[in-house]
Amino acid sequence: MKKHYPWLWFDADNTLFDYNKAETTALMKSLQLFGLPFDGTSTDAYRKINQDLWEALERQEIKPEVLRVRRFELFLESIGSTGPAEKLSDTYIKQLGLCFDLIDGAFEVLNAFHGKSRIFIVTNGLTGVQRSRLELSPVKQFINEIVISEEIGAAKPHAAFFDVAFARAGNPSKSEILMIGDSLTSDMRGGVDYGIDTCWFNPSGESKPDDLPVTYEIRKLRDLFEIIER
Repeated sequence: MKKHYPWLWFDADNTLFDYNKAETTALMKSLQLFGLPFDGTSTDAYRKINQDLWEALERQEIKPEVLRVRRFELFLESIGSTGPAEKLSDTYIKQLGLCFDLIDGAFEVLNAFHGKSRIFIVTNGLTGVQRSRLELSPVKQFINEIVISEEIGAAKPHAAFFDVAFARAGNPSKSEILMIGDSLTSDMRGGVDYGIDTCWFNPSGESKPDDLPVTYEIRKLRDLFEIIER
């Protein structure tokens, strides 16, 4: 049976926004502006470095201000360049903030639930990226609140992050909240541990660990219409 959730908490990257496309575009433009080479291997190399550092951030091993520069220090080392990592980082963040391509179905879903549920974006992201692209995005009108890890000093999956989102929602019953996201380690683990229902957006059909009892699993965002009562 469908359930009505007064609070829908969406992850941003690769849940609402097409982060993979944005990442490639922003990296290409940034490297070109610095006269650095960009080819088919550049994105793969950067993506691996970036993912490893974000996972370290989730484990509370590094801070966002370290991550934003360190990833470019490591990337420049990998391509044998001594370019300015901090300036490249600043340029990349500005370029990424201009990329607001949506995941298929995101506008339709947010439009449908707007006014029937309160919609939050809850993201382990950088302020300069998340607020810029939301401001430019056609879905801005549907979002009631955005909670950004860099701003609050805590990241998913840790309870401190969810405590802030929960407080901004006015401390509702946890049964009224649904967490929707693509990441098992941050979105699903965080939601399960916090005691709220979870919906794993899994477009590629990856396997789920047996010890992670997510409430729902979907392949397309439009599948939410089969789960959530409007």
